[in-house]
Amino acid sequence: MSELTKIEVTTGVFWVEAPRIGIRVLCGCPADAVKHLMKRGLILPVERAGIDCETGPNAILLSDVLLQNGRLSNLAEFPVLQMLYRQGLIIPDHPNNTGERPMLIGLREQVNAQLQYIYRGNYGLISEEEIMNAGIEPGAAREMMRLKLRFAFGAIQHPRELLDPIYLDDKPIVLRGGLRIRRLALNQFEFALGEDKVSVDLNLAPNVQYDVPYTLGFHLLRREYFAVIHSGEGDGWDPNRPSMGSILMFQGRVYLIDAGPNIQASLAALGIGADEVAGIFHTHSHDDHFAGLAQLIRSDHRIKYYATALVRVSVAKKLAALMSIEESSFADYFDCTDLSFDAWNDIEGLQVKPLFSPHPVETSVLLFRAIWEGGWRTYAHFADIVALDVLDSMVTQDPEQPGVSRTFFERVKSAYAIPADVKKIDIGGGMIHGQARDFRGDRSRKILLSHVARRYTDDEKEIGSGATFGAVDILIPGNQDYTLRAAHDFLRSYFPNVPSHQLRILLNAPLVTFNPQSIVIKAGETNRDIYLILTGTVEMIEVGSGVHNVMRAGSLAGEISGLLGKPSRETYRAENFVQALRLPCDLYMQFMNGNRVLAEISQLQAHREFLRRTPLFGEGLSDPTLNRVAAAVGRISLSASETFDPKGLGLVMIQRGEAERRFAEEVYGLLAPGDFIGEETVLFGTPSMYSISANTALELIAIPAEALRSIPVVRWKLLETHERHLRLFSESTRLRQRMSSLAGECALDVQRMDNQHVALIANAVALLAAIEAGKGRETVLETFRSMAAFASYHFAEEESLLRLYAYPDLERHATLHRRLLAVAGQFQARLSDGELPTAAEAETWLRAWVIAHIHAEDKKYSGFLNSKHVY
Repeated sequence: MSELTKIEVTTGVFWVEAPRIGIRVLCGCPADAVKHLMKRGLILPVERAGIDCETGPNAILLSDVLLQNGRLSNLAEFPVLQMLYRQGLIIPDHPNNTGERPMLIGLREQVNAQLQYIYRGNYGLISEEEIMNAGIEPGAAREMMRLKLRFAFGAIQHPRELLDPIYLDDKPIVLRGGLRIRRLALNQFEFALGEDKVSVDLNLAPNVQYDVPYTLGFHLLRREYFAVIHSGEGDGWDPNRPSMGSILMFQGRVYLIDAGPNIQASLAALGIGADEVAGIFHTHSHDDHFAGLAQLIRSDHRIKYYATALVRVSVAKKLAALMSIEESSFADYFDCTDLSFDAWNDIEGLQVKPLFSPHPVETSVLLFRAIWEGGWRTYAHFADIVALDVLDSMVTQDPEQPGVSRTFFERVKSAYAIPADVKKIDIGGGMIHGQARDFRGDRSRKILLSHVARRYTDDEKEIGSGATFGAVDILIPGNQDYTLRAAHDFLRSYFPNVPSHQLRILLNAPLVTFNPQSIVIKAGETNRDIYLILTGTVEMIEVGSGVHNVMRAGSLAGEISGLLGKPSRETYRAENFVQALRLPCDLYMQFMNGNRVLAEISQLQAHREFLRRTPLFGEGLSDPTLNRVAAAVGRISLSASETFDPKGLGLVMIQRGEAERRFAEEVYGLLAPGDFIGEETVLFGTPSMYSISANTALELIAIPAEALRSIPVVRWKLLETHERHLRLFSESTRLRQRMSSLAGECALDVQRMDNQHVALIANAVALLAAIEAGKGRETVLETFRSMAAFASYHFAEEESLLRLYAYPDLERHATLHRRLLAVAGQFQARLSDGELPTAAEAETWLRAWVIAHIHAEDKKYSGFLNSKHVY
């Protein structure tokens, strides 16, 4: 009999089970992994000793990399909650609680990041200090913390206390029962028990995405003046529907309310591209409302983010923990506007009022209104709320105990009773969700039930309605065509200097609609029309070269072939319902010539079309954005065997030829057209770690970092590339030995500081490598400046964190930082004067300069911060 069973659950997700020893491993946990397990019958409802519970995994193997093909590969919050509570693995006296904690397995950095992300997902802000730092007055912060502790049964617990973290780094590991796991290569693993072996590969192939557990069909939506599109009525446990969410249309613009897992599938089914989203209103940070934020980053502009400061800070901390980035990076991806509690906030004519809602994490319910004939039209979005009988049970007159006051209870009860034309309510029940019966006497015109995986009861059906995916409630009808307004805006951005009366020539072209999966332009055929995409998404496919990219609103399909009158190289295919302006090629050519823009556009076309065919720029960038990038491109030519060091030049991409990516004298991969180096310069402002060594004659393009930093989708893809390069880089035995010998064990169990220490040590290793490779004084000096600048940033961040929690030895610690920076300034002056140390001398200096400080001083504050629930 086989000791091991392996099941492919869905793309990129596997199940490995060892029945004899009772270990069940979920391998890979992208968005909605729990729903996939339910679909495959690997999570089932059961009864054990008279208690209703579920089957499921008791271990999770994480992906080696967080991002694959733009999607998050590790989202363990809901799989962990399923193990802990729905299976009952940690519930006292539960028949499934054997005393053995569920296991979280993977690379140290991935396991630690997931633990911290789950920690923030469970609790949000974890102290009065953090709540006050989000702008809340001390008395209110104390009240919120009492509520949080009541939801947490009196104590905040780090996931380390509930899970068994197991680090699978370089060496094989042995789990209980003798199950062995070893890494074969990046994201490839072997399980062995006795003589039986199975292997799993968690890598996604190029252009392959994780599957969605449900089918949504396709919908063609009219852009309305003020309307609610119902895009999710389920919860995180409903395998057949998206989690609770809505889409608002106001004056033709599209706004999301929350972004649950697989939000991209919901948008695609509704014919909405990410670039069409004007903004998101966010209620809270639980994964079934949060996990889709990553897909909104895949836009060519920062999407507007609207939430109270309390929710924004909570969300930023969770995203930073998940991605091991700084909290301040949230503003690199979203254009944030803080909303005021209990007040109407005007968002370009749409008014929104957030009200505080009791929940384990910081949460707001949202009221929306717009003025029209007869007064205000209103929509209320109540996710996630608490049942009033549960909240009433929390009332205590003792201000020192976890719970709430009677005044607080009455305030929440009144807020929940505010009527609206349409009100969507969470009726998930239990300890942390609402109940329909609390709204039996509600005066709203229409109540919609949501946030539940089961069927509605008859009592619930008497109180509220349901809504199928894509259903629309029109509050104020639109009496104009907002799609044509979008066409004008796209043409204006593409032709910024053309007079408006000339743009109206193109705007008089017919508006056409393509059905999902229909061909717009076929490869090999000469297109007579060019299509300006206004809504939906279009695939651009060239089979021979392997190009498969997605064009969104604002892009022109078939422009080059149409202008040249030649057969199209690509096939353009509608992914969903697509609306486009059909521009006859002869009219478009006359327009270009008449306005003298043909030469300008033609100059950019070669670069633009090359960029569009690359994985980095082929998805999510409209033509105007591609034009701006193409206009910034510089050209570099290299002969075979020549080496090029980009230093701080920006992103350097291969256009023609082949080369090697090198660090010092070691080769770290081959480069072909579309590959690049320099992502560190764009992301962090540091010089590239690598140089390019030409195997053939090379044509390179250089793009300044400033031209890319404001494009979220490019930053997101560069972050994915950087993570993968860093993982391959760190697998070098020589580098690993160097970092270990230089730094030893520097972990503090404070994720934010640990991440910064790793980056600082990597900078130090890069400095040593530059000296060893004989890079020269200029390169060594630039590398040192980068390291010193990061050290200065890190010291300031460290002091800010210690100040927030009133670390008693802060002043002495800050003084030591100032001394370290002064010593660094002296070393830099020596380099500037031409004094170049040997690698051994530099290593001795680095050990004395910062490594000793981490070991001797930083470890003193880690226990203090941990005692404040900061990990």
